[in-house]
Amino acid sequence: MTEQTLNTQRRIQFDFEVDFSNGGGIQGQDFRLDLHTEDLSDEALADFIVKDLRLLMVREVRILNRKIIFEQHKRSAPAVPSDHATSKRYIDLSHTIVEGMVTLKGFPAPIICDFISREMAKSLYAEGTTFQMDRLEMVGNTGTYLDSPFHRYENGRDLSELELSELADLPAVVVRVTGTTGRAISKGAFQATDVKGKAVLVHTGWAQHWGTDPYFEGHPFLTEDAALYLKAQGAVLVGIDSLNIDDTSGGTRPVHSTLLGADILIVEHLRGLEQLPTSGFQFSAIPVKVKRMGTFPVRAFATLQE
Repeated sequence: MTEQTLNTQRRIQFDFEVDFSNGGGIQGQDFRLDLHTEDLSDEALADFIVKDLRLLMVREVRILNRKIIFEQHKRSAPAVPSDHATSKRYIDLSHTIVEGMVTLKGFPAPIICDFISREMAKSLYAEGTTFQMDRLEMVGNTGTYLDSPFHRYENGRDLSELELSELADLPAVVVRVTGTTGRAISKGAFQATDVKGKAVLVHTGWAQHWGTDPYFEGHPFLTEDAALYLKAQGAVLVGIDSLNIDDTSGGTRPVHSTLLGADILIVEHLRGLEQLPTSGFQFSAIPVKVKRMGTFPVRAFATLQE
């Protein structure tokens, strides 16, 4: 048998134990994977397991009894399903902005008032012709909003510099972490999902508290290692249905810093993610085109092919 043949037939065999963040675990004996590199660490092997088995909410993976074997590869490429979509369905993922609402404690609530009321318009236009012209005063961090790099970095791109291709019709996936113990969402939550080139929407279930005091206390958030993983894996946008994508108990914001520093956009305060499938849909979140502004509300929505 030639060296080239050995290389194409080399596989790694091992046992593994997986603990889940929402309780329980699984074990595997004599699991086998194709080996394409000479130096594969236990950490890399654990990542392979999570992705290969599409495991969610993984807390820890332990690799045991690893060894190299030689045998024919048994797995073929997966079939690509045909696209039978005939129509589109839209799902609104945004909170409604109303006067007096509080999105973040300490931030002023929006003020919505008349600029020219219909009654005032009667004196400005012909009889029977009136218009309502409104005035809105608010901070950019109101309702469901998008963060551009300028939000975190002085030289980052502002809202006016974002391309529509970064904001509309993005292939998207949902990562569900509802029911997990603890607030921190680490990279293990994402390893079973292909996030490359996708908008990654994190469904925590926290949106159920919107408009109540509990929304502002003890929210779920991503860890720095999760942000670094999403950056390394090529995510293009990360959204969450929580108060903040970062832990706000201190002054650092490692997730904002990592993602926005890599030109990965952020959407916070989403809602309705329970209505979405885990993949096979598109995500859009388009803010107003404003120069020298880093954050602004969006009408976020998903497009499903049916």
